Amino acid sequence: MNLFIIDGITPFFRGCDQEIINWSKAPFSCLETDGGLDKENVQSIIADFTTFCEKAAHAGYNAITLDDLAHCCVFPFYSDHLQKKIGEYQALFQALITVAASFEMRVFITTDLLFFNSAIDEYVASRSASVRRFAVHACRQLFTRFPEIAGIVTRMGEADGLDVKGDFHSRLVIRSAKQARQMIQALIPVFEEFNRLLIFRTWSVGIGKVGDLIWNTKTYDAVFQGLENKHLIVSMKYGASDFFRFLPLNRLFFHGGHRKLIEFQARREYEGFGEYPSFVGWDYEKIRNQLVGQNIAGISVWSQTGGWSGFRRLTYLDDNAVWNEINTFVTVRIFRDGISADQAIQEYYREHYPDPHWRPLQELLKLSDDVIKELLYIEDFATRDMFFRRLRVPPLVTVYWRHIVVNHFMRKFMRCYVSNGRKVVKQGFQALEKIKQMQELANQLGLPVDDFKFQYDTFRIIATVREYYFLDFTPELEERLVKMKAEYEAKYAEPRYTLMLDFSRFNLRSTHLHLMLRMLFRGEHGYRLFDRIVTLNILSFCYPVLKRYSKKAIPEFASETAMGFDSIFK
Repeated sequence: MNLFIIDGITPFFRGCDQEIINWSKAPFSCLETDGGLDKENVQSIIADFTTFCEKAAHAGYNAITLDDLAHCCVFPFYSDHLQKKIGEYQALFQALITVAASFEMRVFITTDLLFFNSAIDEYVASRSASVRRFAVHACRQLFTRFPEIAGIVTRMGEADGLDVKGDFHSRLVIRSAKQARQMIQALIPVFEEFNRLLIFRTWSVGIGKVGDLIWNTKTYDAVFQGLENKHLIVSMKYGASDFFRFLPLNRLFFHGGHRKLIEFQARREYEGFGEYPSFVGWDYEKIRNQLVGQNIAGISVWSQTGGWSGFRRLTYLDDNAVWNEINTFVTVRIFRDGISADQAIQEYYREHYPDPHWRPLQELLKLSDDVIKELLYIEDFATRDMFFRRLRVPPLVTVYWRHIVVNHFMRKFMRCYVSNGRKVVKQGFQALEKIKQMQELANQLGLPVDDFKFQYDTFRIIATVREYYFLDFTPELEERLVKMKAEYEAKYAEPRYTLMLDFSRFNLRSTHLHLMLRMLFRGEHGYRLFDRIVTLNILSFCYPVLKRYSKKAIPEFASETAMGFDSIFK
């Protein structure tokens, strides 16, 4: 294991004033003014990137990713204006590469497969062979223009969110295992020629026949079998879904002979975006221990990347980003040094405090782990292996990014899977007391006390929402939630969580819903005959009609954020 990669996206968000920020990629449109790069932004990015690299290298990282290939390459069929702008980006990237090298950090460039604009559209004419040739030309140009680049990290199963603006928009051009394999076969010779690494990510949002690459051994073999190469690394998230808790380790880490990279997240996009502690150390230590003896090339840690929210703490650049930074530090030390999570906590404490008394920090982080698992998640639901079409159903659906979902459909849905609702409600309110304990410890440690006040007020709402899910509905409970929502919004200006209240009835009997869910959701990785006929095929054709009747079940944000909910039916 010799690659310890951190995402270098953080410095690009300084001054980004959008109400809701898309943290999945550098906000290129926010960096520009008058048709080019803003000079003050450029200098700010370089200065912040220097600070970021210094702290990341000190923590133990030896490589960093930068977004993205589209802004590093220029083609003769681009307009003069775009060629000039790309030239400015190339100068910025060269400066950042020089900074990273000064801290002995290798640089990898990210790319979606593939980025497009109208000129590229006309050039490739949507032909698969032309798309592959264009990708090859882009990689070749990158390695020629920037010989210091160590390689490329590709994303093939997800494209830009609906909100992305700018000169390029990525698009999914790989929809089958055959197309993925052909793309790798086309790219590998370039990486061999320049002695670079192709890090090919298996992450997908389930689109196309290759949409199950993250967990399906048959799809994995169809893509990678026979393509073992020292210039190819397969990169996978630790579970068969996104960065959630309660996921068993992805079994593909034990399959095939390729070197593999494990993807982790330190700034937890589904667990508060670093606004309160969400410690991951003990979970990640268990993952490391399960992978002993496997062909692991290293880890890739997202210290900032991922999700949509107005929360904007910048790892290694803001004084209040401590929770992200603890996770970022502990993760790399667990894997680089082979130490335990407790030892990593002790090392972090030693570097930031003058005394040896690290146990209060350990206790605070243990309590944070408990609260996330006992109150943000509902364990009875989160521990169920559930698959829909090509995706593993997320273990967390009642709170998603910054949204707390309260509607009659979710009430009925959760009751189909939670056997003892009263116990879940009781557990939630008991977990609130642990937040008070954390606040006392934070005060002793000189950590941000207000973070726990915010967490307590937010999680008190989540605990009360459990009453709505699992106890008898009363007008008093409705009034209480409405009042809590008003008080919460009055107390906290944006950014904050959004409580999505809708008490109107979902007109489907619980028995019928339970039957429908048993048909649509399966508790296994493989496909049933019903899936092959209905959920993977017929449902795709029927979805436009069914969509009209599912508005009460699907929150509005799900259709307007990321690639949109509709994408999972493609």
